[in-house]
Amino acid sequence: MAATTAAAAALSSLSFLSPNPPISFLFPKSTKPFFLSGSFRSLSLSLAPPRAKASDIDTAFFDDLDPEEEVVFDPPTPPEGFTPPPAFDDGPDETEDDIAAAYEELYGPAYSGVSVLGNDVFVMDSKVKKTSAFGKVKKEKVRDGFEERVVQVRRVTKVVKGGKQLHFRAVVVVGDKQGQVGVGVGKAKEVIGAVQKSAVNARRNIVTIPMTKYLTFPHRSEGDYGAATVMLRPAAPGTGVIAGGAVRIVLEMAGVENALGKQLGSKNALNNARATVVAVQKMKQFREVAQERGIPMEELWK
Repeated sequence: MAATTAAAAALSSLSFLSPNPPISFLFPKSTKPFFLSGSFRSLSLSLAPPRAKASDIDTAFFDDLDPEEEVVFDPPTPPEGFTPPPAFDDGPDETEDDIAAAYEELYGPAYSGVSVLGNDVFVMDSKVKKTSAFGKVKKEKVRDGFEERVVQVRRVTKVVKGGKQLHFRAVVVVGDKQGQVGVGVGKAKEVIGAVQKSAVNARRNIVTIPMTKYLTFPHRSEGDYGAATVMLRPAAPGTGVIAGGAVRIVLEMAGVENALGKQLGSKNALNNARATVVAVQKMKQFREVAQERGIPMEELWK
């Protein structure tokens, strides 16, 4: 019985150490009313903002005014020859040319929207048009004078923690058949998206191919990219393009009609297409060689 009484006394002594003590412990009952001391009340009143008395406000200005009297507006008479200024919206409306001229005066001449190649600068971001109410968008075909040819479409996979991710890689060659050609590559989850990406990438890598009046190369050239090597040779009129694989597509899109080409080494389509571009960039026109040597063009064949 004594042990039980001791345990109860120990628990009662630890009750104030609990995280939620009883309310009676925090606010003990008081038998006397609670009043603020005089010093504390004076301190609280001294912190309050001062208020103006009614006797301190000067109202002498309003003593002679009758609130019911009607006041007549009597503006001063304008001087002789005075012309009132027109309102800001009374003049003629500004034309679009006036607004454009004002903007050019502030921010400089406006951009014409034509790139160095003479094409629309917004060709990379082809116009997006909404075709249905479900959020599907369809890109209109770019009309900038360049034709597109798909060289290769392959399935590629990426191994991740959850398995394999399947994508498509497309190699596209674009050209205007007037000496300009570009090779691009792009990846996407769908074939159409990969082709569109690679076409945009090809337009960003346009190069110019030097050609003679017979639509052939001015001289021989070789180029390599990775393990692929491409050999290019000029040909007589009527020969045609004698080449295969990606080399033939690049030459046809550039507008070359008489040429010989051969793939040496790797048969990878992308590397051979880029090797063809490298070989073409090594070529020079006759006038460029004559200018570097400082002689007229007629003396190049002597």
